[in-house]
Order: sequence, then structure tokens, then C-alpha cells
Amino acid sequence: MNSLIRPFSLAAVALSLVAASAAHAQAAAPAPAAASAAAALPAPDAEKQKVIDRILATFHPENAVIQTAQHPAVDAVQKSMVALQAAHVPKDRMDKTMKEIGADAQKYIDTVTPLVTASAAKVTNKAVGPLLARNFTADELRQLAAMLESPIKDKFDKLVPQLEIAIGQKVEADVAPQINKNIQALTESVGTKLRVAATLN
Repeated sequence: MNSLIRPFSLAAVALSLVAASAAHAQAAAPAPAAASAAAALPAPDAEKQKVIDRILATFHPENAVIQTAQHPAVDAVQKSMVALQAAHVPKDRMDKTMKEIGADAQKYIDTVTPLVTASAAKVTNKAVGPLLARNFTADELRQLAAMLESPIKDKFDKLVPQLEIAIGQKVEADVAPQINKNIQALTESVGTKLRVAATLN
């Protein structure tokens, strides 16, 4: 199982973080007119703000920003593994190197995550509140809050990892040999290109 799930999951995580990074980059750098329009949105009235506070207690849009900040660590680990495999580094040396790189990546995450989390805690309500207030009526916000606070939603969210594992197990049983074959082909192709590039220098 691990032979398929580990690389497949790492690729999925990396791709999701790249997508989040791209989406965040677009959101963080809007056209000047859009930026000024967003900045000009009025603050929610007291009635809406009370419901928005409820929504943000259960819904955390800042998580995508935190994941984006963590992405360089994930990217570094993934690219390092590919480079070491391509260079045919002996397993014991590869394991040692990846352990050290993993420690560097974890240090980066441990340093950056609290910074971004603290910043997000300060600005999320100010950034999200006016957008929610503009796009939803007070009654719609109350419905949204009730949906997010529902114990059924919480129960479903807790089940999601099991659903994903169940799908992964079925996919592995169905196509593991093909996936592993393509992972190997990708690794070898990237390795060849890296070696060619290195010999040209």
C-alpha cells in the first residue's frame, strides 16, 4: 500500500498547495481597480458582524494562506528526493540527507507558521467580513452559520479522512502497478534531464 499511497499523496499535497499558492497570489495581487474597490467596502453593520463572527469561529479561510506559506518546505523536500534519486545516491546516504533536509523543512515550517497564523488572526475578519456582508443578507448569513455549526457537518468532516483512505485503497488495488510504473518513468526521465543539464556546465 505504501508504495502507491505515499508518492501519490505527496504529489496530491504538493499540487493542492501549488493551486492554493496560485489562487492566493491572484487574490493577493488584484488589479488596481479591484484592490481599491475591495479596500472601499464598508465594514459590516453590528447585526451582520455578530453572525460573521460565528461563521469565522468554524470556517477558517486563512488556512489556505498558511498552507501557501508552508509550500516552500514541501517543495524543497519533494525536489530534493527527486534530485537524489536521479543522481543514484546510495540509499544510506540518501536517507541521511533526506532526514537532514526534512529537519530544515520542519524548522522552516515551525518558524513561518506562527508568523502567518498570528497575522491571519489579526486581518481575517477585516478582510473577509466586508465581503461576506456585501454578498449575503443577514438572514443568509444566519443560515450559513447554522450550516457550519451543524453537528452533522462536523460528523461528516470527521469521516472525510476515512472516505479518502477507502478510495485510496480501492484505487491502489485497481491501478497500483500502472501508477508505480509511471512514477518510475517520471523519476528516470527527470533524472536523465538533470544529469544532462549537469554535464553541460
